[in-house]
Amino acid sequence: MSELDSVLGDLREESGEVDLLVGELADAQWRLPTPAPRWTVAHQIAHLAWTDAVALLAATDPAAFGEELKRAEGDPFGFVDVKAEAGAALSPRELLAKWRDGRDRLWEVLRAAPAGTRIPWYGPPMSVASMATARLMETWAHGQDVADALGVRRVPTGRLRQVVRIGVRARPYAYLVRGLEVPGEDVRVELTSPDGELWAYGPTDAAQRVSGPALDFCLLVTQRAHRDDLALRAEGADADRWLDIAQAFAGPPGEGRAPTGAGQPEVGGRPGGADRPGGAGQ
Repeated sequence: MSELDSVLGDLREESGEVDLLVGELADAQWRLPTPAPRWTVAHQIAHLAWTDAVALLAATDPAAFGEELKRAEGDPFGFVDVKAEAGAALSPRELLAKWRDGRDRLWEVLRAAPAGTRIPWYGPPMSVASMATARLMETWAHGQDVADALGVRRVPTGRLRQVVRIGVRARPYAYLVRGLEVPGEDVRVELTSPDGELWAYGPTDAAQRVSGPALDFCLLVTQRAHRDDLALRAEGADADRWLDIAQAFAGPPGEGRAPTGAGQPEVGGRPGGADRPGGAGQ
């Protein structure tokens, strides 16, 4: 199985899991607040629907996406909220249908894209596999916010490997988007998967190291939990600094979540804090 086939399969499964969370909700439940300030369940699904639509535009009409990018640059801190607000104003039935249709259309376009295709985005252009991974990352992250709002404790799966990979790859971007110099030393990342497998990245002899549960790393790089509430360990100043600024999504740095002070969280949802909803995936 190719990398693209693997991530597309995971993307479809992750979307289906989030769909199960919202597919049978009563209208009032779509208005429940999520950990992201001012964002309801409807805002979270509206954001996924919008980013799927923009990704489809980028993959099929790069020139039109370029115009969309210019509009976003005019309001880099507000355009995500504006789009989410517009989508959340739809009826739950309309919004759910829009998200389902858009994600299916994007999935088919990504599956059929010629080898070597590069897709423009809000950060650097991406391969088709990277775009699919970014969509999975966002689907998982915003699905976490929905689960938190509904009081649902999700069971982590092997699909987190895709979120881990994009989080590791996005390390330089976390520095660049903040105007910081990217450290020259590599970081060794060793994470324990939900099944107890070791997922490792980077040189085995690196002095800079990050370790801990894969779930916690995913919550950190998607800014769904504060570092103080996670069981992640850093060795070395560069590794420690990275965990303070890590983000797996493109666009301006998020504000992150405030620490809950509850110690190590349990598997599943985390209480929310002050967070600007994650922007388009890196």
